[in-house]
Amino acid sequence: MSKPIKLAILGLGTVGTGVINLINDNLDELKRRSGRDIIITEVGTRRQRDDIDASIIQNDDLMAVAASDNVDIVIEVIGGTTFAKDIIMHAIKHGKHVVTANKALLAEHGNEIFALAEANNVHVAYEAAVAGGIPIIKVMREALAANKVDWLAGIINGTGNFIMSEMRDTGRPFADVLKEAQDLGYAEADPTFDVEGIDAAHKLALLASIAFGIPLQFDKVYCEGITAITLQDVNYAEELGYRIKHVGFAVRRTNDKGEEGIELRVHPTLIPQDALLANVNGVKNAVLVNSHPLGQTLYYGDGAGAGATASAVMADVMDLVRVLGTDNSSQHGHHVPHLSFLPKQLSDTPILRAEQMITGYYLRVHAYDNPGVLADITRILSDAGINIDAILQKPAHKAGQVPIIILTLPVVESQMNLAIEKIEKLDAITDKVVRIRLDELA
Repeated sequence: MSKPIKLAILGLGTVGTGVINLINDNLDELKRRSGRDIIITEVGTRRQRDDIDASIIQNDDLMAVAASDNVDIVIEVIGGTTFAKDIIMHAIKHGKHVVTANKALLAEHGNEIFALAEANNVHVAYEAAVAGGIPIIKVMREALAANKVDWLAGIINGTGNFIMSEMRDTGRPFADVLKEAQDLGYAEADPTFDVEGIDAAHKLALLASIAFGIPLQFDKVYCEGITAITLQDVNYAEELGYRIKHVGFAVRRTNDKGEEGIELRVHPTLIPQDALLANVNGVKNAVLVNSHPLGQTLYYGDGAGAGATASAVMADVMDLVRVLGTDNSSQHGHHVPHLSFLPKQLSDTPILRAEQMITGYYLRVHAYDNPGVLADITRILSDAGINIDAILQKPAHKAGQVPIIILTLPVVESQMNLAIEKIEKLDAITDKVVRIRLDELA
């Protein structure tokens, strides 16, 4: 058997500890699959741990660990986008392969990090950065390599999915369910990244780059959270045959001039109740990919947690171990390109602005129960070139106010913006129009 592969783990939180436990539990399987011994030689930790094997060096100088001659692969699980970036760049410059679960870092600085890795003939692996234990990065980069991806849709934040599922199943409002998510450890004390869609946007940026062969462009992802979703809208959606989910979309569009553009958007979305993605509940994640010639494929599983994330981290380690075990391990050609496409083949396909996006819509309009108000609303939509798919008018409440729910067929966002502006100017309208996007996933 060849010489052992030596690992360093930077960060001994939930994920770092999970990696240690996985290696200890499955060491024989790892050896049989890789033909190599895999050992942890060093860990970078601010606090010394008594439960770590005495043969493992514990060092609070994480930079020193990242550059150690006693390390082949550096596993970064400390999180953040400042020190984590510095330490990964440091490891790369010292010829170390890197495995990371840090989606925020890669979404915001991945272009720079991957370029440095290319220049130093090392690889940065990141399966654990998106959807936890679901091997979606490997699927997109390898199993679908012969396909042209048309679009993908993902429930890629477990906290948001838990909240939307619980609101529907229990009839409790957003604030109550968020508190439960925090008590259960699904949501942080500051849940902004989860409930405002930022976490999902980081992941979507990575998936879109792999799907379409474009540079990472997190700053161009349209992002909308779930904090404004009400039980009223959850119930109306159900009545109309839909469920509201917090979904990330990456969609390839071609206009009538043959010009391509890409939508990158994270927002609450009505999707049909019988769609597989609509039945992904709790903290589970799922990614639906539509590609040619394969068609639609769905990838489902745990999106977070020590076991799921450690599994994804070690899958990357195993890939690197196999490369290091080849006779020509120094040759870059053994690596799958970081973003699936060769670096010089990444395209400059533009990311579409929010007003250029195309979706269906759920509109909730509150109006006085005056004669002709519905006719006025439908006329405005028709004049804007917007086709109505369904209308639900509920009994009057609150001093004669009538909730009117309208579902539309897909339309360019700018057209819908103009229509809503005109509807809100009608004398009979009593409040802002509530809009939630709608996608049939067809």
